[in-house]
Amino acid sequence: MKLPVADGPALRRHTAALLRRHRRGLAGVVALHVLAATAGLAGPWLLGRLVDGAVHGTTTSAVDRTVAVLVVAVLAQTVLIRYAQRAAMVLGETVFADLREEFVGRVTRLPLSTVERAGTGDLVARTTTDVDRVQYTVRFGVPRILVTTATISLTLVAAVLTSPLVAIGLLAGLPLLLPVTRWYLRRAAPAYLRESAAYATLNGTITESVEGARTVDALGLGARRRARVDADLREAFAAERRTLGLRSVLFPGVDTSFILPLVAVLAWGAYLVSTGDATVGAVTTIALYASQIIQPIGELIFWLDEIQVGATSLARILGVADVHADRTEGDARPGADDTDVRADAVRYAYRPGHDVLHGVDLALRPGERLAVVGPSGAGKSTLGRMLAGIHPPTGGSVTVGDVPLVDLPLDDLRGHVALVTQEHHVFVGPLADNLRLADPDADDAALERALRAVDAWDWVAALPHGLATEVGSGGTPLTPAQAQQVALARLVLLDPHTLVLDEATSLLDPRAARHLERSLSAVLQGRTVVAIAHRLHTAHDADRVAVVDAGRISEIGPHDDLVAADGEYASLWRSWQRE
Repeated sequence: MKLPVADGPALRRHTAALLRRHRRGLAGVVALHVLAATAGLAGPWLLGRLVDGAVHGTTTSAVDRTVAVLVVAVLAQTVLIRYAQRAAMVLGETVFADLREEFVGRVTRLPLSTVERAGTGDLVARTTTDVDRVQYTVRFGVPRILVTTATISLTLVAAVLTSPLVAIGLLAGLPLLLPVTRWYLRRAAPAYLRESAAYATLNGTITESVEGARTVDALGLGARRRARVDADLREAFAAERRTLGLRSVLFPGVDTSFILPLVAVLAWGAYLVSTGDATVGAVTTIALYASQIIQPIGELIFWLDEIQVGATSLARILGVADVHADRTEGDARPGADDTDVRADAVRYAYRPGHDVLHGVDLALRPGERLAVVGPSGAGKSTLGRMLAGIHPPTGGSVTVGDVPLVDLPLDDLRGHVALVTQEHHVFVGPLADNLRLADPDADDAALERALRAVDAWDWVAALPHGLATEVGSGGTPLTPAQAQQVALARLVLLDPHTLVLDEATSLLDPRAARHLERSLSAVLQGRTVVAIAHRLHTAHDADRVAVVDAGRISEIGPHDDLVAADGEYASLWRSWQRE
């Protein structure tokens, strides 16, 4: 499954809406560049007048005045360009900031089930490579296209006003330029979409291979993973070769079309001078315009190529908004005292027709600690996600107070049930801000209580600036154990009545995990806790143990009773003790 890509009409609508929101800044940028371009047109016109003056006779004072006006025009153009470029950069940064905030909002609202099915490679590519491409296009491309378009238009108008007949020569390149550009634009968008998709797939394959290197090595999958990477590389190479082939046709055609107008103006102008229909000064002026217009036309074509890349990336970014929600909020809400979480005949399939859970029934007792154990791949984590409302079940229901979890708004849901996994993240910024992700209104005293609850306050107090210490990339590094304690402190601040811990302490060494779990038990007193773990001391401490095997609960009960029953759990317990 791939994340959707916005189609052409949706892309145009969004772009138009974005430009409308910034029309004032856009108008200012265009106005400044129009004035700068107008000042730049004065040079050829004044030189043409000097040529005509030299032909027909002129004076030293007239030449001096012309040169003075030319100097003023150049200085005016320099000043105008400086402020126009500054305004263009400010506009680009403002527009990109809007795009970035919209995208982050969309990504954080994506259903986790969709992200997991699509894989991380596509989403990572959209949040890195595609965002970088759009950033480059918005900051530099859009302003430059506006500038070059205004410059070309004004130059053509000035040439027509100078001599309409001579200006006809400027059109000599159009018979080549227009068909080549049109041929390119019709093929560029699909080619760049293919290229972006190919690199997204390649990034995903390489990332998965690196993250699962130990598994690949243990199972002898190296040759298979290398073959997969080679296949993805071949597709990326073919896609890159296609876009390069398009450019190899576009650029020579454009370069040739640049030379033709200058040649045509000189040849056609010479003929018109010979017939008396034009002056040498007019031909000189328009020849200079023809030479002067080459740079903006070349820049325009360059940015049209870059716009194809940026538009393709923008379509991929906007396509995230087309992901359908995996749940529909209902009106029913559980009461304040309704803390019963119940799973009835729950089934779940990551792929249609391939159930991972097979009709699981489970009623959590308020305030109990339930340990979920079983072999790898048995469905423990999937069951935990069902109980936390992460994924809607494909069959049956999971309810809190008789209200399906997936019918609750996410903010309400997390106030009832929360999930902490073995995956954790420390965001760039002050440690206090990291903790306030769970409760934006928490004061420093509340943060300290949460950190003390997970035995983290001592090392936090020892940081250079305490809670204000910058952590994350580029800041004070945290050990895996400390990062996990931060994640658990967020959980304390969130304060739900039911917690699902999916191997939440697996990254800590056994002694640290044991100590942390004892500390956490005191804090979680009175709450319902579902602990999915591979260390069976967690099961030993639990009120009940549920053994999951092949997507079903095969055994459930207190630790001592299950050991005495000498069933599957007893075998797991004896095996773990030997290890």
